[in-house]
Amino acid sequence: MQGRKILLPLLILLFITPSAFCQSEVLKGVINNLAFYKQKKDLKYLSGAKSSVDSLIKASPDTLNLERNVYKVVVYSSILCIDSLNKTNQPAAMLQQTANLVDRLEANRKSYKYQQELDYSKRCLANVYIRKAFVSLNSSDFISGLQLFEAAKKYAPDFKQLAAYIAFTNNKLGNLHAAAKYYEGLVGGDSTKAEYAEAASGIYKSFGDTVTALNVIIRARKVLPNDKSLLLDEANIYTNRKDYHALANLLPALLDINTNNADIAFVAANCYDHLNQYDKAESLYLRSIELNSSAYNPIFNLGLLYFKQSKQPKDNDKTQDEFRAAQWLERANEISPNETNCLQALKLVYEQEGNQNQINKVNNKLKQLTN
Repeated sequence: MQGRKILLPLLILLFITPSAFCQSEVLKGVINNLAFYKQKKDLKYLSGAKSSVDSLIKASPDTLNLERNVYKVVVYSSILCIDSLNKTNQPAAMLQQTANLVDRLEANRKSYKYQQELDYSKRCLANVYIRKAFVSLNSSDFISGLQLFEAAKKYAPDFKQLAAYIAFTNNKLGNLHAAAKYYEGLVGGDSTKAEYAEAASGIYKSFGDTVTALNVIIRARKVLPNDKSLLLDEANIYTNRKDYHALANLLPALLDINTNNADIAFVAANCYDHLNQYDKAESLYLRSIELNSSAYNPIFNLGLLYFKQSKQPKDNDKTQDEFRAAQWLERANEISPNETNCLQALKLVYEQEGNQNQINKVNNKLKQLTN
């Protein structure tokens, strides 16, 4: 998942024991067995409920008998959901048969009378499909896992966590557009999590679509304004786009939560540098160097900053700034002696100072590197 692994739970329980289903004398044996199971949690009562409902339908095999078939899916889906180890020895085809029957009952215009029972059965089926999907994921069978998660979503469309599972599995299969779509759909409401936004943003950035990536992060931050990872992600996008005005708005919060981070101090310094706020830039370059004295970039940039200041017509410390520029650029050159940008900058400083001896040394070094 774009550099980050999401830890998925082993099972999402959707099962709710039936307690208020309609009752009739014909279905008394089924109802009683369901009630006994609820009290005693013994699978023999679910087996008894199945035997009762099967005998009723066998005795009166009327496919239009809505009530009996509703109770059939209630019992069958309960067994499928609860008996995960199949201790009751049900056939492998039972899941698909139950799902097909639920679909047929849902299509019946009178099914609204049994909506509670059908909703219960659909939750059970969704739970079974999720459980099986995780078994597939554990064996790296992501194709089967995706099919099972999508089957679960059919029966539990409002269970938002399924979108995350489907996104994760699509990502594993390389279906990045689909993965990004599902992750993005989880951003902006109560289901928003930082990892979903970061996953979607990361995928869009891999496509080169930083506009959509940024929009996802901004939507997530409206819900999770204090999330550090989202703040950093947004700042990175602005940095890569060189949108320093937008980045500057984030810097106070970014620096506040990263007080000892040399890289963040450098990013902030570089931003203020580009906005010509040299005092802030100088302070933060020095802070970054204090935190990591061997880093080339803040030392090189600080040398450039002093050189830029020395070229300002109103610079009251021109000589001092020239000295500082040479000092920091020489230090950068010590860290990375073959960096031509640094050598070129040093050459300009020495030319401004009129230091021909140092100019000759730099020219010789540049010739060595370019030949």
